[in-house]
Amino acid sequence: MLMRRRTRERSSNKEEITPAAAKRALLRRRAIVLFCSLAAALVVVSGQLFSLQIYRYPELIKAANGQTLRRVPSVARRGTIYDRNGRELAISIGTASIFVRPAEVEDPEGTSAALSAALSLPVEKIRAQLRSKKSLLYIKRSAPLEEAEAVTRLALKGIGFDAQSKRFYPKAQQAAHLMGFVGTDDQGLEGLELQYDAFLAGKRQWVVRQQDAKRRPIFREEADEAQGADLHLTIDEVIQYITERELEAAVSQSGALSGSAIVMNPFNGEILALANYPTFDPNLYGEASAFARRNRAVVDYYEPGSAFKAIVGAGALEERLVRPEDRFNGEGGAIEVGGVTIRDHERFDSLTFAEVLAHSSNVGAIKVGQRLGKSHYYDYISGFGFGNLTKIDLPGETPGLIRRPKEWSALSLASLSIGQEISVSPLQMLVAMSAIANGGVLVRPYIAQSIVAADGKVIRENTPMQIRRVISEDTARTLAAILKGVVTEGTGKAAAVEGFEVAGKTGTSQKTDRTTGRYSRQKVVASFVGFVPVERPQLAIIVIIDEPTTLRWGGSIAAPTFREIARESLKHLRKGPVGQEPLRLAEGIRHATFRLN
Repeated sequence: MLMRRRTRERSSNKEEITPAAAKRALLRRRAIVLFCSLAAALVVVSGQLFSLQIYRYPELIKAANGQTLRRVPSVARRGTIYDRNGRELAISIGTASIFVRPAEVEDPEGTSAALSAALSLPVEKIRAQLRSKKSLLYIKRSAPLEEAEAVTRLALKGIGFDAQSKRFYPKAQQAAHLMGFVGTDDQGLEGLELQYDAFLAGKRQWVVRQQDAKRRPIFREEADEAQGADLHLTIDEVIQYITERELEAAVSQSGALSGSAIVMNPFNGEILALANYPTFDPNLYGEASAFARRNRAVVDYYEPGSAFKAIVGAGALEERLVRPEDRFNGEGGAIEVGGVTIRDHERFDSLTFAEVLAHSSNVGAIKVGQRLGKSHYYDYISGFGFGNLTKIDLPGETPGLIRRPKEWSALSLASLSIGQEISVSPLQMLVAMSAIANGGVLVRPYIAQSIVAADGKVIRENTPMQIRRVISEDTARTLAAILKGVVTEGTGKAAAVEGFEVAGKTGTSQKTDRTTGRYSRQKVVASFVGFVPVERPQLAIIVIIDEPTTLRWGGSIAAPTFREIARESLKHLRKGPVGQEPLRLAEGIRHATFRLN
């Protein structure tokens, strides 16, 4: 009975669940499922947004900028190089590099023809570039701005250009070894362009271009112009031209391999001209040989030969071991040292010390060197700067070659007395002669007077620098008078300049034959180094003629070249003969005092 009652109660409860209640229960369950689904979706979306906006933000921004922004260098005008009188020697001109994005070109044939006409390039070359699989190719670099404007007017799809700056040397070959040159990226590679590249190039800056999906520009953020500083030199353009002209004539006349010449103010170290021949055009430096581009006046060395007798003479005079009137036995033109016979170019029986230098006697110079001795002679060789850099502001300078006395052989003292067993640069030899000219002080040579920023502010200014006193003023004055005799009575007569007193020394040195290791009988270096006028010198000049085939003596080819450079340079500087018009360059420096280091 009890079980039947319970069964009837359950049946009655089931009958109480109506359809409406069931529907409400179903809706409730669906709502719960939907809510859970939305909540789950919200969690997923929130997590994704967190990942995109927070976690992966730097990565995505970088990718977006890579597609829409283009960072390119701004057009930097390289600083101008001027001579001492403000004449332009190196300038920068505006150019453009035309480029193509092959994937964006819609009409390759029409585009090739149009660009060929605008850029004066073979249509086949352009057509091949337009078919390239690369994303970007330069059709023409350093094109004139007129060509870039012509391309712009064509409105060709996939074609554009970058504005750039190109170095130009308006004087072409003039002062080429001083200027040097720059590469396609406008970076200095040689000469002053390399030495002062950090100032001339200026600080590199960038601009940002925003572009659309087809890489068309939308917005450009401009940067200040990255203009380099200007360089003002000690070089005189006219004296440079005179030096180059006369040097070329001498090399051609003598059939020589090459030549070098330098003109310097002996008091303050300013280089007024520096030339080498053969030379090159820095606008077309890629077409020149390495030999033609080499600044041999600074980076090469040679045995100075008899010109070095001025150094042994300076030491002997300073040590009071000789006087101009002291006489030396010429030994009939030959002397034996260390088992080797050294001969003069002619027979001399008896010569004063002054005549030894004037007539360039080997025998006499060796006897002077023997009086001076190894230790003292080496001190004077070093004192005059040989074996050390002059520290001129040009790249690649050589210190030359000199051995210490402990490494000398029994023949070395004699050889050094006549300018053998030592190698010097033309610049070193000129600086040493300048010390004799200015009263006995070694000065540092330099090319750049000042570096001036675009706003006119002087960034750096070179001033004369005295390195050390090597001989006294009395010794320098005495030696200058003796070297004047080289021109008036001795081997340098062809160096005489009408109306001016000239002092100097000739040199004719044999070159070493690389195949035999001995001195060559055919290959020589002819030279003359001197200054003018003897009183209050204005110009110190050296001329080197390498391997002349005719006129093989320093007195026959280098000395007359010195004369022409000196005469024309003095004429340019508006000087009159001694005793007439005051010499302009000497004013302000003739009373200069020098201090010992």
